Amino acid sequence: MTFNVPIPDKNDPRWTRRDGIFVLRDEGTTKWLAGDLTTVKITAAQTNGALGVLETTVLPGGGPIAHAHGREDEAFYVLSGDFEFLNGDQTLKAGPGDFLFIPRGNRHRFTNIGSRPANLLTFMLPGGHEQFWLDNGTDPMPGQPAPVWGPESIGPLLEELTRHQVTIMPEEPPVVAS
Repeated sequence: MTFNVPIPDKNDPRWTRRDGIFVLRDEGTTKWLAGDLTTVKITAAQTNGALGVLETTVLPGGGPIAHAHGREDEAFYVLSGDFEFLNGDQTLKAGPGDFLFIPRGNRHRFTNIGSRPANLLTFMLPGGHEQFWLDNGTDPMPGQPAPVWGPESIGPLLEELTRHQVTIMPEEPPVVAS
């Protein structure tokens, strides 16, 4: 069987374009935010808006409060450790090599359920929400522990989360004092 496949001329710029982005393992901007240490590996600004990628170290018991995104889909790839993911009203256990896709508008969160720090990659499509870490995180200081985060720490970020079209959807509704 013979196939007649059109092959572009060698003068076609697709042969020589070098628009790919290569990020070395130790590159990116690293920030503490909400008790997690996150490195922004690639931004929307670098990918013409297509993608943002985070590499996050999550301490035992750490991870974000349940929430939903109005603007981007997220995908998670577990590099190390044990996580529990919330997918709507479903909980899933995930370990190294497991992958989860969460479409925009879907309530979700992850929690490190292990006894050691765990790592995952987060892919945001389209990109842009990675800017939240760059704008609101704090720079890590060598030899210093993670900043302490409590419920009072999220208050100042609520306006910024709203700007990023993120809706907080906790598992237990907050108690409202009367």
